[in-house]
Parts: sequence; structure tokens; C-alpha cells
Amino acid sequence: MAEAYIVAATRTAGGRKGGRLRDWHPADLSAVVLNELVDRTGIDPALVEDVVMGCVMQVGEQATNIARNAVLASKLPESVPGTSVDRQCGSSQQAMQFAAQAVMSGTMDVVIASGVESMTRVPMGLSVALPAKEGFGNPMSPNMQARYPNIQFSQFMGAEMMASKYGLTKDQLDEFGYNSHQRAIAATQGGAFKDEIVAVDGKDAEGNAVRHDSDEGIRYDSSLEAMRGVKLLREGGAITAATSSQICDGASGVMIVSEKALKELGLEPLARIHNLTLIGHDPVIMLEAPLPATEKALKRAGMSIDDIDLFEVNEAFASVPVAWLQTTGADPAKLNVNGGAIALGHPLGASGTKLMTTLLHALKARNKKWGLQTMCEGGGLANVTIVERL
Repeated sequence: MAEAYIVAATRTAGGRKGGRLRDWHPADLSAVVLNELVDRTGIDPALVEDVVMGCVMQVGEQATNIARNAVLASKLPESVPGTSVDRQCGSSQQAMQFAAQAVMSGTMDVVIASGVESMTRVPMGLSVALPAKEGFGNPMSPNMQARYPNIQFSQFMGAEMMASKYGLTKDQLDEFGYNSHQRAIAATQGGAFKDEIVAVDGKDAEGNAVRHDSDEGIRYDSSLEAMRGVKLLREGGAITAATSSQICDGASGVMIVSEKALKELGLEPLARIHNLTLIGHDPVIMLEAPLPATEKALKRAGMSIDDIDLFEVNEAFASVPVAWLQTTGADPAKLNVNGGAIALGHPLGASGTKLMTTLLHALKARNKKWGLQTMCEGGGLANVTIVERL
């Protein structure tokens, strides 16, 4: 089978809800990433054969095919098509896997995979809440209700179920959340994100123009004592707001090319895509899928957990990566080395290619070879992508 290579990867810095990115239309924000990918590679933008873009709340400013709208807002020519993907939190990781599959099949040579979510301008849940308010029903069909009677699918409840099933304590989760911030602080202050972030113009709380080039959600004054003092979201539970991912605005993307394009265009590869895995799992506990998905991916790749140098496991809730560590036996020092969504934010549809961007730059900074990325997704799904840095 033909190979697929990543030749560029970038992201915006995360913006807090109502923060520095609040005035950015999501199509314009994602267009910045598309332009940056073209600039980093120096290719003729007309050579891009498709833009596959992850986005979860495809309503309002993110409706009517946000991928195509982003192309039309960018410097890419009208000849470049675009399509939007909803695999919930894994949307842009799935976009990346679709793009890789297009290249590996030999049907395309240059594809951009990307993602965007403005959780300020298109709030989480709006695609369900707005139609329901207007009397247009909800996604839970009669057949689904018959199969899952009296079940309300909830990622929060899934996170609590994960903590309970794997015997995780609030103290464990608080410590993980605290470490996420400490790693993000060290990465930011040490310049680890400098090469991966494309800076954009933003506005501060007073409306003054500022350069948005660092993740806005990091709590530089965080302490473990303060984390442990945050109120539980559910009495008797283990999850708090401090051990949950932050609402976030952002965009990200990677360019994937064939070996033919690599040679003809004189491009330098960042990484080769080694394995693509996807599974469906229990939709009630919902967030557990990365655990068996990782096992499946490693088996398919003929690798062990110790063969992987760095991991990115999305921190939707602290119980997910902590349970993942417990189950896989992975070295905690290799996981989310620059912090994760608890500190940096989780811009839903943008998180997949955001994590890959960070993973590739972290591998390069440490002169490491193998990286594995996975994330939990609504509906009990999980993608796993294994890459080899070149």
C-alpha cells in the first residue's frame, strides 16, 4: 500500500470562552490555518485536492459545510473542494485519517486535514438545543430509546463511570489535572509551542488589540491545594471543573501528501503515518473506547506499548487518561508531555489535528521516533493514529 506523509502541522493557540478569539468567525480562523499550511510547505495552493475539516457543532457560523467556507475565506483557489466531518471530539483526527486514506489509496496526492471550533460563538450543544427548542425533535430516535431505555447519553456521566470502574480517586485526578497545568506552563515558558502555533490578532478583556500566540487557558497560579478545593460536579463523584477539559476556541491542521508529491514538490516529511485504527464501543460509559482501541492499534502495528516514545491522549476528563495509563501500563512520563486539554483547552472539532501538531513537534524536540494519539468520542468511539517521525 502507498505511504502517506505529514509535511506540515500547525494550530492557533487556544482561546478561552469569550476570550481573545471571541471576534473571530470560525471560517476565517480556520482559513488562517489553511494559509499557514500552504505557506509552510511553499506549494502552489491549487495543488490541494481536498480539505477535510472536523467540526462538532455544525450550526450557525459553522453550518453549511464549514470546510468549504474556510476554503472560500482563505487564499486557496475556488477549485479546492472541502468537506466537513463530525466524529464528535475526534472529528479532526478522523479528518486526518480520511485524508491519509485518500493518499494511501492513490486517489489523491495532497490533502489538508484540519479542524475548527468556536465554542464562544457556537456554544456546545447548540446543534441539539436549538432545534429542540423550536420543536424539531432530538437525535435520540425511538429505536435508540428501545435499545437503551431510560438512558441519557452523557460524557460527564461517562467520565464518572470511568473513575468508578477503574477505582480512581479524586486525589489522583486532581494531581493529574495539576500536572497538566505544570507541563503546559513549562512548555509555554520554554518555547515548546513556538514553532507549532500560528499567531493571530486577538482582543483582551477591555477590547484592546493583542497578539494571540499563547494558550489562554493555562492557570499559571494553579496549586495542588487549590485544585483539591474545587467543588465536585456530582455529589459522591470524583470529577471537578478543574479535572475537566476547558471550553476553547481554536483551529488546527496538517498537510498530508503521497510519496509522489513528496518527491515532485521537494517536500520534507515530518512523519509517516504508520497505523490508522477506529473502533466503536459502549455508548453509555462512552469514554472508555481509547483503551481497547490502543490495544487493537498496537496489535495491528506489531508493536508494544513500550515501543512508543510519546503519547497524546485527550484530557476530556482526567479519568480518561488516568484509566488509560492504568490499563495500558504506559510510562506516565511519555504522556501529554506538554500538558493537555485540562490546561490548554479542548476546541472539540479542532482537537484531533491540534494534538497531532503538538505530538509531532514534541517528538522532534526530543529526537524521538514513534508517537501514538487517541481520544474518547461521543457515542463510544475512538480513533488511534500511530506516526513515525522522519
